[in-house]
Amino acid sequence: MVDKVAPVQQIPDLTAGKYSDGHPLDDVQYVESKIILRPERFTSRETFWDFARIVKRVAKEHGVGFSTAEFEKERPQIREVVFLDTSDFRLYKSGFILRKRIAYQDGFAIGEPEIVFKYRVPDLQAAAAMDVRPRIEGAYRIKFKVEVLPLKTGAGGVRVLYSHNCEFPLGNLHEGEQTRMSTVAHVLPALAKLQKTKDEKIALVNHTIVEEVLQDVGTLDFGKDMTAKANVALWRERGNHAPLVGEFAYQVKFKRRDELHDKAIKRSEQFFVSLQLAAPDWILPGATKTGIVYQRQGNPPQSHE
Repeated sequence: MVDKVAPVQQIPDLTAGKYSDGHPLDDVQYVESKIILRPERFTSRETFWDFARIVKRVAKEHGVGFSTAEFEKERPQIREVVFLDTSDFRLYKSGFILRKRIAYQDGFAIGEPEIVFKYRVPDLQAAAAMDVRPRIEGAYRIKFKVEVLPLKTGAGGVRVLYSHNCEFPLGNLHEGEQTRMSTVAHVLPALAKLQKTKDEKIALVNHTIVEEVLQDVGTLDFGKDMTAKANVALWRERGNHAPLVGEFAYQVKFKRRDELHDKAIKRSEQFFVSLQLAAPDWILPGATKTGIVYQRQGNPPQSHE
């Protein structure tokens, strides 16, 4: 049974260990809280702020600061997101998520496309032990997160997943044909064990290109120097603009676990539970954004989410 609050305080200690090259295991440095929302609620920029007003009311009830002023004039950010996998969804079934994303501004791509590679499971030690580092010459960034989600059965609780992530610009990938599984497995050695044949390829999951519309709506202040930028996002299918899924999220970054004050964490989780209960018509229970894309054609694959 998952407690309604305090799972972040109950994160087990990581058993010391090393990767094959002697580098110590990564430990969590982010707590990201996510509530999956019904996409049909989002029909304009103003509807992002409709949800933000619910956030503000619940935050006030729990003594949580919520400042929106610096974001009220900002336009939503637009990104294109695609998921890549084998035809039998072997990556996702094994706990891996591989996606490419690129930001747009005023109708044009800005910056380089970015590769995001994740290993996401409910077991902290297993997540830490998976070496997600790429075999590339350029820079990359590791993000190891505790992801806080509602219970699968509905609103009013908390469960956690551990997401060990690696991000790097697509331009840092100087390999052969990027759609070949052999290329992907060479760049991301964690996937080597999943390759079955020499010539097999990866492709867009369910032929779906996601257009993400993301609006930063405010900064949450839980006290004890624990703050988090909050955003509301809509994912819709590029081409026909069919709405796929919405999300409210906020993230706290830290260097050491002892920076997370117990009272601030408890306040954050109580706020998280109360927000679910305050917005039942907005909540999409038992879902993740990735899971929604994978079930586009029906018969969704089993995953560790």
